[in-house]
Amino acid sequence: MKTLVVLDAQMSDPHLAGKALLALAGAPLLERLVQRLLSAESDFQLVVSTTARAEDEPILELCRRIDVRCVPGNQADRLDRQFQLMCNLGADLVATASTDSPLIDPSVIDRVLALARNGPAIFDYVSNLRPPTYPAGNDFEVMSADALESAWKESHSPEERNHVASFVWKRPDRFRVGNVTWETGLDYSESHRWVTVYPEDYQFARAVYDELWSVRRPVFRLNDIIKLTSSRPDLPALNAHLLGQPSA
Repeated sequence: MKTLVVLDAQMSDPHLAGKALLALAGAPLLERLVQRLLSAESDFQLVVSTTARAEDEPILELCRRIDVRCVPGNQADRLDRQFQLMCNLGADLVATASTDSPLIDPSVIDRVLALARNGPAIFDYVSNLRPPTYPAGNDFEVMSADALESAWKESHSPEERNHVASFVWKRPDRFRVGNVTWETGLDYSESHRWVTVYPEDYQFARAVYDELWSVRRPVFRLNDIIKLTSSRPDLPALNAHLLGQPSA
């Protein structure tokens, strides 16, 4: 079963322009996120999806430098970009990652993919978002090829063409939806904001990387961030006023 992880990246952003290339521990955010995704133990092919606009050429250049496949596509239709990648690469499962999540824990990826792979006859869509329990910014979604094709054929609203999986998870009467909850039994989804949407979120992510990233240990973990923020309340205070705001 071939799994494709599509990391969407564009230079334009409604709240944080050029997010993909903002620095985290001396490297572009996109590069740090790729490191975290590839640290997962699961077997998958990672592709960065961007647009053919001239302003997104720096993303293509970065991906060439770090040797990650990057494919430009329809600038107005994120769903179409993912569908075309699925068809061209022959994937059975398609997972979605975002530059909103430069602090995602690789173990989250493994847990969500494990459920999606072990139950292809049970689920059309698996995530850790319905309902969420992990700290915001650990979002990961997986769809079957059939579900993605249905969404591509039948989605018409701009919201559904941009939020790739929304057509599927909004229809639980039609599609089989699975969810992974945090194994601790805790729910930090509304109390811990690690998503990078606004400038204050970036300040938080940059501060965390400054404290935890090192050449010897480039991929720090969820519990490391919890320990750090518990001892340094000034860090979560950077974006605490955004708690409860949409993650994207």
